Amino acid sequence: MAELPDCGGSFQAAERKSAAGNKSRTGRAGRVRRVTLEKVLGISAASSSALASDPNSGLVAYPAGCVVVLLHPQIYKQKHIINTSRKPFSALAFSCDGRHLVTGERGHLPCVRVWQVDDGAEAAAVQNHKCGVSCVAFSTGGAYVVSVGDQYDMNVCVWDWRKGSILASNKVSSSVSAVSFSEDGSYFVTAGKRHIRFWYLDVSKERRGAGTAPLTGRSGLPGDLRQAVFSGVGCGRGPATAATYAVTRSALLCRFNAGRVLEARVPLEASCAHSVEVTDNFVFCGCSDGLVRVFSPSDMRYITTLPYPHRLGVASPQDSGPIRYPDVLALTFNPAARHLTCVYSDRSVYVWDVGQLGNAKRIHTALYHSAPVWNIEVCGERSAGSQARPPPSWFLTSSSDNTVRQWQPHADISSNGLLRILYVGENTPADKREKSAVRVLRLCPDGRRLATGDFGGVLRLFDLDFLEELVRIEAHDSEILALEFSPSSVGVELLASAGRDRLVRIFNLERGFRLEQTIGDHSAPVVAVKFAGDGAHLRLVSCGADKSVYFYSCARQPHQTAEGGVSFWRTQQALEKTALHDMDADSSGTRVAVACQDGKVRVYSVDTGKMCRSLKDPSKGGALLKVRVDLTGTLVATCCSDKNISVLDYRSGERLAAPFGHSEPVTCLRFSADCAYLISASVDGCVFVWRLDSHAMMRKRAPMRSVVAAPSIRRETFIVGPARRLPGDGEPETPSGPDPEGAPQTPANGTPPTWVPQLQGEEEEEEAAAPTTVPSDAEPAPVRNRWLEKSPLIFLDYSQSFNDTEDEDWGDEDRDFHPQSLENHLSGKENCEPVGPEDGGPDRRGPDRLPPSSRRRDL
Repeated sequence: MAELPDCGGSFQAAERKSAAGNKSRTGRAGRVRRVTLEKVLGISAASSSALASDPNSGLVAYPAGCVVVLLHPQIYKQKHIINTSRKPFSALAFSCDGRHLVTGERGHLPCVRVWQVDDGAEAAAVQNHKCGVSCVAFSTGGAYVVSVGDQYDMNVCVWDWRKGSILASNKVSSSVSAVSFSEDGSYFVTAGKRHIRFWYLDVSKERRGAGTAPLTGRSGLPGDLRQAVFSGVGCGRGPATAATYAVTRSALLCRFNAGRVLEARVPLEASCAHSVEVTDNFVFCGCSDGLVRVFSPSDMRYITTLPYPHRLGVASPQDSGPIRYPDVLALTFNPAARHLTCVYSDRSVYVWDVGQLGNAKRIHTALYHSAPVWNIEVCGERSAGSQARPPPSWFLTSSSDNTVRQWQPHADISSNGLLRILYVGENTPADKREKSAVRVLRLCPDGRRLATGDFGGVLRLFDLDFLEELVRIEAHDSEILALEFSPSSVGVELLASAGRDRLVRIFNLERGFRLEQTIGDHSAPVVAVKFAGDGAHLRLVSCGADKSVYFYSCARQPHQTAEGGVSFWRTQQALEKTALHDMDADSSGTRVAVACQDGKVRVYSVDTGKMCRSLKDPSKGGALLKVRVDLTGTLVATCCSDKNISVLDYRSGERLAAPFGHSEPVTCLRFSADCAYLISASVDGCVFVWRLDSHAMMRKRAPMRSVVAAPSIRRETFIVGPARRLPGDGEPETPSGPDPEGAPQTPANGTPPTWVPQLQGEEEEEEAAAPTTVPSDAEPAPVRNRWLEKSPLIFLDYSQSFNDTEDEDWGDEDRDFHPQSLENHLSGKENCEPVGPEDGGPDRRGPDRLPPSSRRRDL
């Protein structure tokens, strides 16, 4: 495997290709390194086999989509291993020396991979399973790896990962959820649904011939627990090395002796048990309702119960309501530091210091979203006078778990950057809780209030200082898809909401959240709505799944001017041939970028409603789902249906970076307030913070207008007419004004075409070869253009300074243009009268009256 280290503590591994393939992918790999995964806010562990700890370094490993997070809980730092095969991780385990990490994948034809922990390079990989991998484990010496397939595969394989060869394999008749190696490494145990089996490596290696040997195993003897579901298993350590411990789904702790016979069992006094961790002195059992029971391995004696985690559905322990705690899904213990790491059912991670079991202390907490994350809202430093002013560079996320969370990912605090949690719909009945999940959120310009829209069409307004619900309105009949506040410079505070019911509603917050207007022009769900402009030129743009973009103008109602009433009417409409999924406005507020089904980003002018440019995402992922333009207006981020993200140049459409790591479709993209980070959220419940390197930042910080703008560009129009003799037979007169050849030529897209450097090089060579002095009687150089040789032309010039030529309409450019007469041009007069019908020339009443052959648009 070729290694691509990430400078921010993340690692990527690329598959081996041919020499030609590597040569063609050199530029692509360089662009990938422009974006580094800075932090992962989320976890996708679904079983006890998806959590592991290194006893030597203290690292804790858990999956987050297609990324393995290596967390150091004492210093709150993360490192990441990104799977270039873009398949999500399902199981992982450390080797005994902590130098290697083995992972299993989900999906079709998954691989079992071994990674080097220090640099994140892939050391080995084998593909022997047809479906997902449920659990993996290193042998005690680290020479072998065991992988077990999921319920659709059910293959157990033992392979020598250094040689890449499979030693033994066999099939099981039921799903397996856990595996554990014995301390001496002679056997391992698998546990699952009505399944507990002991597998012996020594016997299997003796039977091995030229190929793979059948793996030899014996079933355990659980007695009357033959129909039980074993959710966790662990082989004994130290004095109890001959024993094997397992927990059942019905919350029983069982102990098997060396003869595979169930010799003791203890009820855990819980409704369910999910995992077990065995050490030399303790047996930790993870149960439901946040219970972690501790027993003695020698005599199965109960010792203590660890403290409860946070409560579910409430902001603080003092809140009223039923007391509920999340279930403990996975456990892992670090004997060197005596740290116990727990992963709960709501995807929260706790690290407990159990040096003193009677006084266990929490040293690390990470409370992540437990459901898909739908929206992100980035905030800067709030205005002065706020009573609860959070630090700058914080952002908000909304999820289907009925919460809005406020993050500061760059703070090294025990909560992993989580500042506050806002619980939405706490008093909603359980049967309607799903509809009250937050779908979209939006901050007002001053950052003091937050508007949220849920799947049931309810619009809420919160005060961020005190987390109080101010307003609750049933604005739509179904899901709210977009919210937008009017700019602060407008003079009236408006809130526009768009929903799946094909309506756009505009509320006036200054008039008691009064409904000002309902717009029903769309014939399909409205996916985005944006305000543009300010003051008297306020505009509204809406984008829908009916392939149309509507542009509206705003005016204050004359009879309600004192009260601040407003009304909108439609001015333009843009209709495309493909579905539209998202829309965003640039920093200037004069253009909107629309993500389309055909993989293109189309940019429209808010004033004219015409398309200015079209950017093509080079990825082959299909439809574009989201689009976001940074605050400088030079970068645009998109995500496709293939779960990939692209960072494009807003001017040229070149893809600068293509980060990946999410295992489900991306639902939202946002640039940070300082434009140094890109934040992405996904259906997998994870939030990724990507850091842009200095090269990308340097491209961003230059405003777009400063790059596109050019000095006074000379434009000329060639009018075909009867040939006239130039005055004088000697030297040709030099026309007034700047030299046409010296004037810069800028095409519509802001970048010179490929032939410009070639022509410039030829001209430089000719100038170098030409003599330094030219005789006064020398004849003028012949015209190089054949069309000019055959058609005598009259050169008429005018100069005009303009900016942003790529977004100007043809008619707008030539609206005030009038060509000059030949006599005035040759006489050198600056103020020339236009040639009109009364002068014997063609009709010049407007640029649209010129024939197509008599006007040319310069680059």
